[in-house]
Amino acid sequence: MKSILALIEEKQKVYAQLPFFEFMRDQTISPEKRLAFAPCAAPFIMSFADLNKYALRQEPTKDKIQLILNQHTYEDDFHWQWFLEDMQKLGFNCPLEFNESLKLLWSDKTKNSRLLAYQLYEYIAQAEPVEKLIILESIEATADIFLFLTREITNELRLDTNQEYRYFGDCHVEQETSHNANSTDVNEFINNMYLSEASQLKGLELVDKVFTAFTQWTYELLAYAQSNQGLQISSQQLRSRFISSAAA
Repeated sequence: MKSILALIEEKQKVYAQLPFFEFMRDQTISPEKRLAFAPCAAPFIMSFADLNKYALRQEPTKDKIQLILNQHTYEDDFHWQWFLEDMQKLGFNCPLEFNESLKLLWSDKTKNSRLLAYQLYEYIAQAEPVEKLIILESIEATADIFLFLTREITNELRLDTNQEYRYFGDCHVEQETSHNANSTDVNEFINNMYLSEASQLKGLELVDKVFTAFTQWTYELLAYAQSNQGLQISSQQLRSRFISSAAA
């Protein structure tokens, strides 16, 4: 497994340098505009709970690897609620007719956000527990980059709005680092797992597929953010809304 984890680490370093993340690091752009991708990310983020419940999780089981996966799914599958909270706080929960919402969520603008969920489901559905674990480790490596940067951005935004952002901010990062899969015992177990040559080759292929799918997603998020920056209200408006709601 060590060679698989080493490849994931290498892929993560390359992933962190993609144009989308350079955009997120650019402090000459306002925090609100750097988070303008959020509606585009919704199809995948909202589908991730389904991946946890209906793809990664398998019960009952006595398989130690599957037990690790199951524990992780229970720790992760409610994060969509934090996402909805943040969409409200970021000013994206604007009135929109139901059909217009459907058109956006199933439009070409959000195609890769949907395809990412479908592709991951396909990989997981055909996988043995150890292969699921490799897929999960790859997903978590992409999430680490994404959430570290969204936390930096929301920390900037919080100076103006005085609001906590649970999905894009500190809460989510802290939750991720406290996962059972990150405990010393589980880490040691994963690092010392033996893979047959066939499993190793399959694992390397899965790592590449997962990072390719997430890379395509980032280009879509960047394009959406750059073309829809005027749709979001400013931090001053967010702060005014927060003050008004607190007073009420």
